[in-house]
Amino acid sequence: MSPRITRTVALTLAAAGLAAAAAAPAGATVRPTPRHQIMLGAIQYDSPGKDDHSQRSLNAEWVTVTNTGRTPVDLKGWTLTDRAHITYTFRSLRLAGHQSVKVHTGKGRDTNRDVYQDRRDYAWDNHAGTATLRDHHHRTIDAKSWRHR
Repeated sequence: MSPRITRTVALTLAAAGLAAAAAAPAGATVRPTPRHQIMLGAIQYDSPGKDDHSQRSLNAEWVTVTNTGRTPVDLKGWTLTDRAHITYTFRSLRLAGHQSVKVHTGKGRDTNRDVYQDRRDYAWDNHAGTATLRDHHHRTIDAKSWRHR
């Protein structure tokens, strides 16, 4: 082979090697962000009927938190916040796999299926809002917004 052809072949092989080396790490590191197994479900931000501040009306306003995974998750220290920064902090609650808990605005006795913020006023805006769920490290796990037209 002539020196010119040898150099061209060598440069082509080197360029192909660099391209392959550059492509491999990029393909290995580009992954969708894993979704957490805990997420917000249905939200009843506008309790049915008149907003009369009764416990029945307050507790008809709720947010569902769902564990979509198989393993239980300890929600102690997690927070649920609205856009006005009204915050509920989960007390001791271990949410079993494939289960949900409703976080009610009013007062009541906490169970594995229903917990209560013990508020005397409504937490969620009837017209527009955002519910944000954060873990005990203050990392946002999920958020859900609404706008009533």
